[in-house]
Amino acid sequence: MFKELYLKSIKLAGHKNSKIFLSFISFIESFIFPIPPDVLIIPMTIAKRHEWIKIALIATVGSVLGACLGYFIGYVFFNEVGLKIFEFYGVDPTFWKSKVSSEGGVIAWITLLAIAGFSPVPFKLLTISSGFVHFNLAYFVLVALITRGSRFFLIAFLIGNFSPTMRLLIEKKLLKISLIISVIIIIFAFFVYKFLINFLN
Repeated sequence: MFKELYLKSIKLAGHKNSKIFLSFISFIESFIFPIPPDVLIIPMTIAKRHEWIKIALIATVGSVLGACLGYFIGYVFFNEVGLKIFEFYGVDPTFWKSKVSSEGGVIAWITLLAIAGFSPVPFKLLTISSGFVHFNLAYFVLVALITRGSRFFLIAFLIGNFSPTMRLLIEKKLLKISLIISVIIIIFAFFVYKFLINFLN
C-alpha cells in the first residue's frame, strides 16, 4: 500500500500542473484537508531537484494563505463552519478559549502554533482555534510563516540536495521508515502533551 501510494505520488509530481496541485493541497490542508503537503513535496522534489526552493516556497505560501482562511473561519464562521470541522476530528475547542486569556496564555498559544506548524500535529485545528480565541493576527501569521516555511524548506532541501540517496532509501525501506517515523511522532507528541499540560496548569 505504501509503495503504491508513493509511486502514484511520483507520477503526479511529474504532471505539468503539479505545482498547482501542490499549492491547492497546501492551501486546503491548513484548514480542513487531512493529508499534508509533504506527500507531494517529496516526490516533486525528487522529480525536479533543481526546483526545490520553488517547490518549498509554493507550499509555504499556499499553507500560510490557507491558515489565514482558517483563522477567518474561526473568527467569523466558527459556529457555522469551524465547529463542524472540529466535530469531524473529534476535538473540543472551547478548552483553549480560557487558556489563551490566562497568564502565560499567549506564550502557550505560540508554542502550540509552532508545534502544529512544524510537526504532523493537525495544523488546521490551531488555525481555526486561533481565530476562535481572537489570537493576535500578526503573531499568528509570523509563527505560521516561520514554522511552515522551516518544515517545507527543510524537507525540500534534504530531498533536493541528497535526492539519489533519499530516493533509494524511500523506495527500499518505505514501510520501515514509515513505522519508525510514526513511533517517533507518537513519542514526541506524548512529551509535548505532558509539557503543555504542566505548563498550562
